[in-house]
Amino acid sequence: MKTDPIVQELVDSYGNWMRKESKRPCGGAARMTRDLYPYNALFSPIQINRLTIKNRIVMAPMGNLDMCEETGRPNNKMIQYFLARAKGGVGLITTGLIPISHGIDHTVTEMGQLSYFPRIDRSRTVFSGWRDLAQGCHSYGNRIFIQLTAGLGRVGSPECLINSFKFPVSASINPNFYISAIPCMPLSDGKLNRIIKNAGQAAADAQFAGIDGTYLHGHEGYLLEQLSNRAFNRRKLGKYADWQRFGINMVQEIRHRTGPHYPIMYRIDLSLALNETYGEEGMREKALKKFKNGRSIAETLDYMENLVKAGVDIFDVDLGCYDNWWLPHPPAGMPAGCFLDISKIAKEHFTRKNIRSNANIPVPIVAVGKLGYPDLAEQSLRDEKCDMVMLGRPLLADPEWCNKAYRGEVEKIRPCIGCQEGCINEFVDGGHIQCAVNPRSGCEDILPERPAKPDIKKRIGVVGAGPAGMCFTLEALKQGHQVELIEKTGDLGGKMISGAVPKIKYDFDNYLQYLRSGIEAAKTNGNLKLLLNTTADIPWLKGQNYDALVFANGTMSLAPRFEGADKIRSLQVTDLLVNPGLLQNAKKVVIIGGGVVGCETAYYLCYEHDCEVTIVEMMPYLMDGACTANRAYLLYYMKKAGVTIHNCAKVLGFEQGGVKVNLNISKTRPNPYNCWQPILPKNIENPLAKKPGPENRDETIPAELVVYAMGGRADLAPFLAAQAAQTAPEIYNIGDSFAGGKVLEATRAAYNLANRI
Repeated sequence: MKTDPIVQELVDSYGNWMRKESKRPCGGAARMTRDLYPYNALFSPIQINRLTIKNRIVMAPMGNLDMCEETGRPNNKMIQYFLARAKGGVGLITTGLIPISHGIDHTVTEMGQLSYFPRIDRSRTVFSGWRDLAQGCHSYGNRIFIQLTAGLGRVGSPECLINSFKFPVSASINPNFYISAIPCMPLSDGKLNRIIKNAGQAAADAQFAGIDGTYLHGHEGYLLEQLSNRAFNRRKLGKYADWQRFGINMVQEIRHRTGPHYPIMYRIDLSLALNETYGEEGMREKALKKFKNGRSIAETLDYMENLVKAGVDIFDVDLGCYDNWWLPHPPAGMPAGCFLDISKIAKEHFTRKNIRSNANIPVPIVAVGKLGYPDLAEQSLRDEKCDMVMLGRPLLADPEWCNKAYRGEVEKIRPCIGCQEGCINEFVDGGHIQCAVNPRSGCEDILPERPAKPDIKKRIGVVGAGPAGMCFTLEALKQGHQVELIEKTGDLGGKMISGAVPKIKYDFDNYLQYLRSGIEAAKTNGNLKLLLNTTADIPWLKGQNYDALVFANGTMSLAPRFEGADKIRSLQVTDLLVNPGLLQNAKKVVIIGGGVVGCETAYYLCYEHDCEVTIVEMMPYLMDGACTANRAYLLYYMKKAGVTIHNCAKVLGFEQGGVKVNLNISKTRPNPYNCWQPILPKNIENPLAKKPGPENRDETIPAELVVYAMGGRADLAPFLAAQAAQTAPEIYNIGDSFAGGKVLEATRAAYNLANRI
């Protein structure tokens, strides 16, 4: 089984970059600093074919799913979403996926011939939306490329089989990503020829609509890559048995239809990195075993050269595919600039061979992967590791990223926290793109940039200085209200303080510092009063005579009493994280609870404190509800570090030096380390899934310390007591104290309330 040494080194280092012995890739834990300001490289122009882009920043292709009309026409929601980033100063905007295979790839079309994707292939009824979008971007001096996809293929939802009795498709007979027992049927050469013709027509329509270029989605294991990578294309007959031909013919058709000067961009991964990720043992898994023969870096570079000869002007490059989803969707724990070594390989290759586009200019290479830190982005260009940088989630978190970086206002950039709750999970669950830290993302059409000021300015008490309390305070101050922020401890942040401790949570810490600096800056405003170390009991609150009270006091940690609890040392996960000294040299640690916090803590204890960690979780799946990329990243690197995971397990009690558990040992128990397949949404039934059997056994797990990571319950008591006592004319409850949940829900509630109170 072939592997690429550089890919193997990178994949290994993405999990242990915080260790001293690691060959730390790229930026490690990057911070929002401005040491390299002014950013002369970032804000210099670049030429793509004959098109000049005003700076080196590209908006990544994400965001338009479920934001169009069901006919596929771009509507105001989608247009305003993109225009917010155009106004923010990005040089080149790229749309998200636009399929050109409706009627061929059954996974891209909904029942009733509707679509959750925007379309440019349907009819003239969709064109006006594209023209409005292009003209809007141009009014801000931006360029916009449309991203065309040949289809989803094996990574599309298999619901088409249930709803329409049509199999998903692929290059060859390949297992579906979501339900591997469902095969994807190979497309005929005739249908592939139709997709190529559709690509040419879509590009011609986009050009006529005023869109500045075409962008082909050829990475991550989507249908275009399924045809252009031998891991997925195992055809023996027909012209597309040549794995390069489909992509090259598509580019040639677009060039034929649009002429020599219309820019063509191509997104590609230098390697699927599957062999390097899973090794010989992992690649024997039924869902993966067909995919061992992926492109090497050398083969990819050769393919890229041939794509340039066919008409490609610019590439962006990364690693990975759906089956190791944390690579193309780097979560919080991945190091900053994780793919700069990959873009450098491509750039050096093209420079060394003097490869030039059909416009006789160098072919720009765009770097991707956690580059939303201005100093790191600037340094990558100065070091000639790339020609442009692509930002996706950072522009969701702060559409004004570019303008703020240009002005040197780095401390005002709202950082992405890498949670992928809003940008990925929302549309997976049937919503549209949003952002955990920016409530306006995806809602620009209904939430104005400058909300109307209230007629009456109020004196508001805010109980709790976690993310919900701080976000509400900052927004309410903008509205001219007087705010008293009340915190029972001596610090700002709530549960964010403990959550930001592990080194893999450096993005979360960046956000915590952003909120704290916002509160600190607001203290100069006479409308803010900060009351730390203050207990907001009912008599005290009644004496303050607030016009409104907002409770954002968080959750109560859960810790059920187990038999023998006095026989072993135990503590809450939040207490351990804020005071690692409580470990007291304990090396054998059992964590009860396999949610996100439990798994991040297991990772932290293993990689940063060299502990032997065991996780005990009652449910079949760990981190159920977390983004697939974030979840898989933690599972994969916990397994590499030797973390033991027991799912479908029940804690029976404690004894001296151990935790008594009842373990499910049935063959149908889900593999707790499965990071190559997602958990299906709860409303999607998998008729082929097998339930865990009844086979069990009791076991004692050696432990020197037990850590409770069982989540929390919304602490409703303070709000309900205040409501009963009528402590203020208006009383509200937001954030975790309303419904223990996520940052996304806390910030959204805080923003909405602050702008209507």
